[in-house]
Amino acid sequence: MTMETLEFQAEARQLLQLMVHSIYSNKDIFLRELISNASDALDKLRLAKLQDGLEADTSDLHIEIEADAEARTLTVRDNGIGMTREEVVELIGTIAKSGTAELLTKLKEAKESPELIGQFGVGFYSTFMVADKVTLVTRKAGTDGHGTRWESAGEGTYSIDDAPDAPVGTTVTLHLRPKDEEDALYDYAEEWKIKEIVKKYSDFISFPIRLLSGGEGGDETLNSMKALWARPRSEVTDEEYHQFYRHISHDWTDPLEVINMKAEGTFEYEALLFIPARAPFDLFQRDARRGLQLYVKRVFIMDDSKELIPDYLRFVKGVVDAADLSLNISREILQQDRHIQMIRRRLTKKVLSTIKDMMTGSPEKYATFWREFGRAIKEGLLSEPDNHKPILEIASFGTTHGEEPTTLAAYVERMKEGQEEIYFLTGESRSQVENSPHMEAFREQGYEVLVLTDPVDEIWVDAVTEFDGRKLRSIARGSVDLKKDASEEDTAAEGDFAPLLTFLKEKLDDQVKEVRLSHRLTTSAACLVSDADDITPALEKMYRAMGQEGPRVKRILELNPAHPLVSGLRAAFERGADDVTLPDTAELLYGTALLAEGGDLEDPARFAKLLADRLARTV
Repeated sequence: MTMETLEFQAEARQLLQLMVHSIYSNKDIFLRELISNASDALDKLRLAKLQDGLEADTSDLHIEIEADAEARTLTVRDNGIGMTREEVVELIGTIAKSGTAELLTKLKEAKESPELIGQFGVGFYSTFMVADKVTLVTRKAGTDGHGTRWESAGEGTYSIDDAPDAPVGTTVTLHLRPKDEEDALYDYAEEWKIKEIVKKYSDFISFPIRLLSGGEGGDETLNSMKALWARPRSEVTDEEYHQFYRHISHDWTDPLEVINMKAEGTFEYEALLFIPARAPFDLFQRDARRGLQLYVKRVFIMDDSKELIPDYLRFVKGVVDAADLSLNISREILQQDRHIQMIRRRLTKKVLSTIKDMMTGSPEKYATFWREFGRAIKEGLLSEPDNHKPILEIASFGTTHGEEPTTLAAYVERMKEGQEEIYFLTGESRSQVENSPHMEAFREQGYEVLVLTDPVDEIWVDAVTEFDGRKLRSIARGSVDLKKDASEEDTAAEGDFAPLLTFLKEKLDDQVKEVRLSHRLTTSAACLVSDADDITPALEKMYRAMGQEGPRVKRILELNPAHPLVSGLRAAFERGADDVTLPDTAELLYGTALLAEGGDLEDPARFAKLLADRLARTV
């Protein structure tokens, strides 16, 4: 093929401009990213030979770094899997599946956020922070064709051509910008600087990183290549763990917790896991990469083994190194392998117990953890019934007791004498829940209510029936009577209001299944409640949004007999049941109850007209 000059994808051009104009203060990380890419390429070549039978020489897989101070170039070379011409265009000319819109927004907002480079998988572009031209020469292992030469000055276009003599692997050559210490741009052709960066960021890479001297001294291996998970914790510093975490997660912040595991006996494995300090941007995106790195006897097998950790713990990063699995294990085998399932159960148990220890021993860390990952953790209440208890024990929820979240155990300790159930109310926001009419009697009588505002809360509360022998109860479902015994006044009220309730049921038959007096209202005129076994309106709306249309569920309209509007309506009905304004009043009463809980009116224009007409009569 002849030489071509192509344009970067639009988002890539914007990203290049941001990189060129150096929004990052720590430019050293470009070398970390190139080394990480090279390490991935070596892993892929070794894996292709093991699993696919690719004919390739893997006897000396390594990474080379070569600096030329006179020519002002820095070269990073690997003898890994390499790329075809098409792959070069796809992987470098575009930013595939990297959330570019959100990426660009965050890059523009975060002037001091070097973690975004690795986090969004665009490490190659970081080279333009330190170079005014980048040349890449590559050849795919196992192909008979020519290699490919790619070059760009980072100005929106790149050239691509054949490279007939290219060896298998990838070589990236940076034509370095002039040194500018005021802009934290160092001389990356100096050997001391290269050694400093490799030691700081890439010491744990499992392949030798060799600095080519060009003289008689010989090449120097810069990294220790120690498998961190195989070393006793007492021999590893926190900084080494943090460096390793940054390497596998591309997260610049330190992890909240480090978890070491070692299983011996009939089935042996080692694991090194990390609980991050913040959620990645794609935590709730379906196509996000997740899972742990799987090794077998120190040999890399796959990068994102979802089978090793449940989806609700998808934020956990780390490595599992098993002793007795086949090296050519496939994803299909992983799903069925009993040893993998055993590892999964033990890792899950360990992570949950670590979070529980964090809750009791490091409350500030736990608060950070729950703020970042609590919503994901609660998904486990739906997917893993066997783990309901340990998940509930580490969960925190909003509460009317105060502004800070509470555990269920703490809620139970504060329960009023005689209270047998754990009360909760779901909603879209805390203010909506706190101002709900359903709260009135509970607030007046001093009952604590959990405030559940995450979308997943609408679903898991139907899957979890109790905690510590106490039933979980929605205060917006079923009948509520906080009084111990019905008084004579209550009984009399039921009889006095019976004709009105029957009338309202007839007029609102399309909207409600029942109209009754309420024991949960103290200041509002009316509220809507769901039957004990019916789904909530919010859940019904969620199902519709997912394309799952079901039968519309009618709800129950409850009236506060002590409210002037309700007592006045009763008096008007008794004066004349054929009053033509009564049906409109019934519709207004239902509509206000619906709006009070944040619901949507079926016909807002009609409701507004009825309300305007009624107000006009009072002016």
